[in-house]
Order: sequence, then structure tokens, then C-alpha cells
Amino acid sequence: MRIDQLLWCLRYYKSRAQANEACRKGAVKINDQTVKPSREVIPTDRVAVRKNQLWYRFTLLDVPKTRMAAKLVDIYRMDTTPSDALTHQEMQDQAWVKGRDKGLGRPTKKDRRAMDDFQEESTQTPDPPTEE
Repeated sequence: MRIDQLLWCLRYYKSRAQANEACRKGAVKINDQTVKPSREVIPTDRVAVRKNQLWYRFTLLDVPKTRMAAKLVDIYRMDTTPSDALTHQEMQDQAWVKGRDKGLGRPTKKDRRAMDDFQEESTQTPDPPTEE
């Protein structure tokens, strides 16, 4: 089976075209060698895939016949990705989720209306004092 087809079957990429492109860019290695999309894989190959700034590593246990359910992927591969890399990725994801602090970022619709009301009040000239 071709490496681009294998990466699609094991659900590393959503389409074969994306897997093909990753191979062309050098984001896929078999046994520590950068490979072309047409490279054939055999069981016991060590595969490394760079995706989302993280090298995922696995050892191929068996070659699947076709794309399968996500639950069955571990039958065909043994994940050897270092756990510290995954932990680092999770920490980055959690840091990114942080919400917007008050007063930072673009104003909301409510904020814009309040600013418009404030500007309208300040631009209206007060009536001159009358002498009585």
C-alpha cells in the first residue's frame, strides 16, 4: 500500500490529496527517511508524520485493506509518539482557549452603542445661560 493511502486509511489526513501534499512537502518519514507519496509500506515500518507542528510517530503492525472506523485504527499501528510532546501540545491548546479580558480586543455591539451614545451626548452643545 502507498504511504499517502495509508495515512488516509489511518485517519491522519481527511483526504488522500492532503496526505499526498504532506509527503511532497517532506512532512512524512519512513524509517527516518523522507519519502514520496508513492512509497510502498510494509509491516514493521516506523512512520513519522508532522502535523500541527508535532511529529506523530507510529510503528505499522499490519497494512489495512481500506479506510476503517477510528476505533479500529489501533489494530494496525502502535503509537510511539513521545508523551511529553503530546502534553506540550495539550498545554498550548488550553492556553489558546482563554477568553477575552474586559477592555481588550474589538468592542462588542453593546460597547459600540454605549460609545455612540456617549459621543452624541458630548457633541450636543448646552444651552447658553440666560440672564434673568
